[in-house]
Amino acid sequence: MIIRKARMCDVEEVHALITHYADRGLMLARSRSMLYEGIREISIAEDRGKLVGTGMLHIIWEDLAEIRSIAVHKDFQKSGIGRMLVNAFLCEARELKIPRVFALTYQAGFFAKCSFRVVPKESLSQKVWKECINCPKFPNCDEEAVVIDL
Repeated sequence: MIIRKARMCDVEEVHALITHYADRGLMLARSRSMLYEGIREISIAEDRGKLVGTGMLHIIWEDLAEIRSIAVHKDFQKSGIGRMLVNAFLCEARELKIPRVFALTYQAGFFAKCSFRVVPKESLSQKVWKECINCPKFPNCDEEAVVIDL
């Protein structure tokens, strides 16, 4: 199992994996356009050449980053891939000297196992909300906010 940065040729598989869970209401959808534009944010979990998981680290500001769209193929659930992706993003944030990472999620329990804590969404910086305006659930967000200080 390796974690690597995404390549352009990965976008269709990443889109399909995220859409699989988004269609079930388990995460927010991501457009192909957003994935192509944000390719440098995306990391891939790969097992013997097969994409089995994905996620993104999105930089918000000098002191804040967001983990987005963690998705693991259903055949590889409960095998530690999600945690591996989160750890890779936390390492990347540390390398960039970003002291705080958050996620907006329907899976707060998973993030709690990765040492994040649940916080009120309102406690997050206003900079977090600039992209929420484009979300179909805005302004009635039903995700939970989780944070880790590095």
